[in-house]
Amino acid sequence: MKFQIEDVTVYFPYDNIYPEQYSYMVELKRALDAKGHCLLEMPTGTGKTIALLSLITSYVLSKPSNPVKLLYCTRTVHEMEKTLAELKLLHNYQVKHLGPSARILALGLSSRKNLCVNPSVLSAENRDSVDAGCRKLTASWVRTMAIENPNIPTCEFFENYEKAASDAVLPPGVYTLQDLRAFGKAKGWCPYFLARHMVQFANVVVYSYQYLLDPKVAGIISKEMQRECVVVFDEAHNIDNVCIEALSVSVRMQTLEGATRNLNRMSQEIERLKATDAGRLRAEYNRLVEGLAQRGNLPISDTWFSNPTLPEDILKEAVPGNIRRAEHFLSVLRRLVQYLRGRLQTENVEKEGPVSFVASVNAQVGIDQKMLRFCYDRLHSLMLTLEITDTEDFLHIQAVCDMATLVGTYTRGFSIIIEPFDERMPHIPDPVLQLCCHDASLVIKPVFERFQSVVITSGTLSPIDLYPRLLNFNPVVSRSFTMSLTRDCICPMVLTRGSDQLPVSTKYELRNDPGVEKNYGKLLLEMVSVVPDGVVCFFVSYSYMDAIVNSWHESGILKEIMQHKLVFIETKDVVETTLALDNYRRACDCGRGAVFFSVARGKVAEGIDFDRHYGRLVIMFGIPFQYTLSRILLARLEYLRETFQIKEGDFLTFDALRQAAQCVGRVIRSKADYGMMIFADKRYSRHDKRSKLPGWILSHLRDAHLNLSTDMALHIAKEFLRRMAQPYDKTGAVGKKTLLSQEDLEKMVNGAGDMMF
Repeated sequence: MKFQIEDVTVYFPYDNIYPEQYSYMVELKRALDAKGHCLLEMPTGTGKTIALLSLITSYVLSKPSNPVKLLYCTRTVHEMEKTLAELKLLHNYQVKHLGPSARILALGLSSRKNLCVNPSVLSAENRDSVDAGCRKLTASWVRTMAIENPNIPTCEFFENYEKAASDAVLPPGVYTLQDLRAFGKAKGWCPYFLARHMVQFANVVVYSYQYLLDPKVAGIISKEMQRECVVVFDEAHNIDNVCIEALSVSVRMQTLEGATRNLNRMSQEIERLKATDAGRLRAEYNRLVEGLAQRGNLPISDTWFSNPTLPEDILKEAVPGNIRRAEHFLSVLRRLVQYLRGRLQTENVEKEGPVSFVASVNAQVGIDQKMLRFCYDRLHSLMLTLEITDTEDFLHIQAVCDMATLVGTYTRGFSIIIEPFDERMPHIPDPVLQLCCHDASLVIKPVFERFQSVVITSGTLSPIDLYPRLLNFNPVVSRSFTMSLTRDCICPMVLTRGSDQLPVSTKYELRNDPGVEKNYGKLLLEMVSVVPDGVVCFFVSYSYMDAIVNSWHESGILKEIMQHKLVFIETKDVVETTLALDNYRRACDCGRGAVFFSVARGKVAEGIDFDRHYGRLVIMFGIPFQYTLSRILLARLEYLRETFQIKEGDFLTFDALRQAAQCVGRVIRSKADYGMMIFADKRYSRHDKRSKLPGWILSHLRDAHLNLSTDMALHIAKEFLRRMAQPYDKTGAVGKKTLLSQEDLEKMVNGAGDMMF
């Protein structure tokens, strides 16, 4: 369908549109017109992605004099592929109506692991190994040596890509990762470097958050992006956590031992170079003396780090003289490693800020702030000079230099916390020095300043007014939408007690109570006996899930549950969890039904959909609060209170409830779907907790469902399933339109329609 939103003709590839999609587009257009940032909470399963893509691409088509590029950031490769599939459908529709003038170039960009087509490189087991394997075949010095010695292996796909030079381009179209690999194989070109090159010419780029937020990659991939870009962070409910993780570093004894090995090897390489090619070391020294950009004229395959979050005046400074010579720099790093080793040999927990930490480093080993600040860039330059390609082996010294650069750059928003052991396992010595970032705004600030419009959107942004404070920005639009439904296909319930009337909760003093564990088990047993197909259970942590499943096993409850449905469990191992998910889906497909045990904040809670028969019920056992005795969390809470006036309790509740909402939201992925949500903890009945849930869940949470026992919840579940089994008209009941045609939209825009939102 085609319709107008003010001066923009919107091309939408479906015959009908949801009212909330239209409202979403109107608010999004307001933000684009104002060239400002926005926060938009859109209920899960209401077509947020296609609404975003349709409005922004149509906006660009309507304003050819104002070329806007879309940078669409997702969290997972799976979400990236889904977004590109939607965009491909939309693009075909626009070309059909507008002809060749509507053609665009859109592509997904991911790691070498997901784009490489060289079998010898792909055989590596993890991403770091694939990256290292690629560099061993594509580094400029390797290729130079291969000219003289044909026995030195290179990558034929990269060589063909380099030979093609300016002819190596992607024709207009929408390319998923699979499309890029297929195109690369057909042409004999490397898809990874081709995609990297085409990013600057593409109209739409879909990639991971890290390509904009992580300083170790953002400066390489995104440095060419112009101000006119519109940046979308999809599923951005955890964006503050992603930001602080990007600037946090942990150093253990194993890290320092590995760093020492790295320094020894680099020292040997320097001695070898002195004997064979001293000119290369001299050339590097001269570059550093002249203050030239270390990455200025290096081939793209040789770069892997840049730090765009550093203030502009620091980037313009020359490298300090006492670390310009390679031997002097290694000596500085050895002293730094020795200092960190000494700090880890403590029996007490220590906490300090960056300023006092830097002062301590300077006083004890004579390394000042400026030297620390340049550590990572100086290491990068030296590794290029030494022609080191197996970067996977040098992650330890890179971590040390990363920490040094951060602590030498920022004077606020960070803490250095040294713990001799994990207090949950005090009998096992495991000293760790953690540089913890507490201020998400430090990471995202350059994105807000650099691009004209940043869209932060998700199905769970409630309470939405906390995000501008956490990220320290002023949105021009901040809006939360409800879900329009012709039938109540969502049935949230708050379960506060078991059938024996004993309260249920994962509150610390209750969570290990045998009565609570038994009542949770009885709840699941009762539900699996009446709910068809898939049931998903979320626990507050891996340790709690292990404890409660063990308790159910010993009491025989687990055996009774398995008489109704098969049980599958998420583990910390990605391969095991993927296999469990596949078998869970097979069990649901064959009609047997299954139960999946998962963990809030885990892989399954964030990126896996349990739509249709894969999820008819989701049970959230407890409230997934963070471990409140964590010193890192306590330091962050203190910083948020002092800097942004966010109370500890408010942040902890906000964080726990957004995780709970994310978990239960897995079960509804479209309006034609239906499912039940059970919040199994007496604390959900309190208004201060419950009110933090998204509006689209609260609007279906009746007062009669706020204080249930197991037998009451079972009765409601039976009634709900009976109601959902009846046929329904998805186009809308009388007087309540939830699916709008083009004619409906025109009436509404002209003020003639009586639409209910």
